[in-house]
Amino acid sequence: MLNAEATKANTLYEKAYDEVNQCIQCGYCLPACPTYASMGTESASPRGRINLVKMAAEGKIDILEDLKEPIDLCLGCRACEVACPVNVPYGSILEKAKETIHDMEVSVKENHVFKDFALSQLFMKPKRMKLLSNSYYLYQKSGLQKAVRSANLPEKIVKKIGSFEKALPEVPAKKYQIKRGKLYKAKTETAKKTVALFLGCINDAVFYHVNYYTLELLRVSGCDVYVPEEQTCCGALHAHQGQMKQARQLAKENLKAFDRFDVDSIISNAGGCGALLQEYDHLLEEEIGTEWESKAKSFSKKVKDITEVLYSLDSLPFTEPLNKVVTYQPSCHLTNVQKAGAYPEKLIKRIPGVQYIELPSKNSCCGSGGVYNIQQYDESMKILNGKMSEVNQIKPDIVVTSNPGCLIQMTHGINTFGEAQPESIHLVELLARACGMTAGT
Repeated sequence: MLNAEATKANTLYEKAYDEVNQCIQCGYCLPACPTYASMGTESASPRGRINLVKMAAEGKIDILEDLKEPIDLCLGCRACEVACPVNVPYGSILEKAKETIHDMEVSVKENHVFKDFALSQLFMKPKRMKLLSNSYYLYQKSGLQKAVRSANLPEKIVKKIGSFEKALPEVPAKKYQIKRGKLYKAKTETAKKTVALFLGCINDAVFYHVNYYTLELLRVSGCDVYVPEEQTCCGALHAHQGQMKQARQLAKENLKAFDRFDVDSIISNAGGCGALLQEYDHLLEEEIGTEWESKAKSFSKKVKDITEVLYSLDSLPFTEPLNKVVTYQPSCHLTNVQKAGAYPEKLIKRIPGVQYIELPSKNSCCGSGGVYNIQQYDESMKILNGKMSEVNQIKPDIVVTSNPGCLIQMTHGINTFGEAQPESIHLVELLARACGMTAGT
């Protein structure tokens, strides 16, 4: 055990020690950190976690006993990177700490059965995700979901986190599921751009109406759209859990799937997915000198969020004034990692009839954090409750997000803490409505 601990400490030293030493412990990150705001302890702040990683790398503290919990309690929103005056790569430090913790747990045979099954046997298997999608469709359309919700079965079986079942969307008819391996031509006389669409795993399985609207908005804006058949999960959920080997494997599968197409941009509609896709060159930094290095760099440069592309094309045919009060909860990774956080609000303001009211703490995380809201439910709800107090003051008709995890979280917030019951939808659905598009049941 001591040898294993020493080995992992040495590995962490080699991977992250230079990065942690860039931190000058100034504290500029503290006001930006949602967990420091909610917990108020130094170990819940970015500089505190960095110091703990440094101590673990030096062998002064135990990786599992002393480092794991503070790292697990980090949302990974990376707002601290934006606030940092010396550009400490906190995301890279967090990633390496999580990988070390995960590898340490494997070495001592500490199992997380459900999590490991979901990550390795579902998200990494597109055909199984398709089966999950079809099962969810039948679950909803058969009336079983209504009966399950009436009896509050999810909450009785898995207690608090079972309530997230009520935040899942109503799916449209299966004809709106996008077929892979096709070129969807622009709906304009000539194409302005040729792009490839990244479907994701959660969006493709449960939020496939979001992918449908994304595709159609691109087409009416003048894009020819390829949908690569062999694409798979981006690997973000795996990276968040320290399963970097699996994340790198998925990255390589996606690089191969998209490499066949000569496109201007690769489009993502999920802030978390897009952030990792843009960092594939960092994820595969150990592949320097191989074909993967050049493929990853080329791929990462092409990744764009759907909002950035739609805004730059400026061709959406708004035909339906919405006459709604709208507020928007940004995706942390879209803002802090992709640096594209301004585009959603700019697009919302272009929609005829929309009265846009900004959330006062819009740049603070909603508490979703991938699966953070499941793993750290109570801490996540503290953060969400504060967010919902602002929504309750605004009293919007619609709460908009730009990431599936944020959408589930904000819907759960409305169900749990909402004084009114505004609708919560993805931004592309709001844009689609304004363009007269619908995906019916």
